[in-house]
Amino acid sequence: MTRRLSVAERHAAAEKDFLLEEIADQSSWDQFLVEQACLTFGQAKGEFSANDMRDVLPELGTGFLGAAINALRTGGVIAHTGRSVPSTSPATHGHRLAVWELTEKGRGIAAARTARREAAA
Repeated sequence: MTRRLSVAERHAAAEKDFLLEEIADQSSWDQFLVEQACLTFGQAKGEFSANDMRDVLPELGTGFLGAAINALRTGGVIAHTGRSVPSTSPATHGHRLAVWELTEKGRGIAAARTARREAAA
């Protein structure tokens, strides 16, 4: 039997859906920037977190960086290492952030990207 949601739970779910739609409405250029940063950090450092991304990316919409990283995880480009680090953003009060690494698929994408760049040069 499915549990019925309370009025407060329905409102919270509707607000969450609205925020997810707003995040999804960010430009594909923002998504491209996050993808490129993840590929670059993954290739250069091996492991990275959202702390690394915030230092090199322009200001993105609220929640967008996390949503973009989650999309890369879902797409099999990055994987959680099982570790976390405290956030360096004062707004998050030291909230724990996942540490990521490129998957085999992600390393292949990064290598192909590097090869294209070198061939063009």
